[in-house]
Amino acid sequence: MSESTSLTLNAIGAQPTVRSQVAKSLRDALVCGQMEPGVVYSAPALAAMLGVSATPVREAMLDLTHEGLVETVRNKGFRVTELSARDLDELAALRSLIEVPTIGEVARIGNPDTLDALRPLAEEITEAAERADLITFIRADTSFHLQLLALAGNRVLVEQIAQLRSRTRLYGLRKLAADGALASSAREHCELLDLLLAREATAAEELMRRHIGHIRGTWAGNSE
Repeated sequence: MSESTSLTLNAIGAQPTVRSQVAKSLRDALVCGQMEPGVVYSAPALAAMLGVSATPVREAMLDLTHEGLVETVRNKGFRVTELSARDLDELAALRSLIEVPTIGEVARIGNPDTLDALRPLAEEITEAAERADLITFIRADTSFHLQLLALAGNRVLVEQIAQLRSRTRLYGLRKLAADGALASSAREHCELLDLLLAREATAAEELMRRHIGHIRGTWAGNSE
């Protein structure tokens, strides 16, 4: 069958939609633990905080519902879904299975200039942790890890890790930032870059394994 010549599609605009911007803002708040499990959030209340109408908030929350981050509460709003200890353990284990050997591969094949170009981002993570800027911390941390993993050349792997990361909630992040413990974990990003640039694949894999373990402790609300 030949392609229809009557098909007309509207061009996709380059600017992000209000819905996508709202979803990003809410996802950041969810991941860093500012929106807490068990609390019901109404679309009008969230819209007032964001300075938008309730419609894009409802649309964005439906997107987050499909991602498993929130659940609808009839006639009330949306509740942040809770993760069990088993859920957190399984997410951390899956990340380790994927990310640890991938980091080893990056150590072996990564271009030194490309790796070193990530250093400002690694430093931004540490600076954000030191000043307890959690939203900047989460965004920089996510960008750093996804860009780093992308150097292995597997786009599907990066997509899967992005999805896994979006399902996590760093419940203890605010407490760790207040206690000054978050900066210690943040500094591991620069240490990792140093190992990758030195082609120390085994050491880089071990640091990545420990780093994910530290983050697992953060998910649970402690610094184990």
